Amino acid sequence: MRLDKYLKVTRIIKRRTVAKEFADNGRATINGHVAKSSSEVSIGDVIELHFGEKTMKVKVLNIKETTKKNDSADMYEEV
Repeated sequence: MRLDKYLKVTRIIKRRTVAKEFADNGRATINGHVAKSSSEVSIGDVIELHFGEKTMKVKVLNIKETTKKNDSADMYEEV
């Protein structure tokens, strides 16, 4: 699954267009490598997101095309 879609489905970032801009500006890494919005996300990957001075690090536990709001938190865990 693409990084921008994963961020949207998990509701880490609410809109896919915002997630695309976020990743394309170099503010996301996958396993320590700078990631573009089209980068593939796999189970077990560690995604690091830089929101200004705050950094969020999550581990991918599950990948689903769609999910309900209550189930979206089960797709990742904060590291």
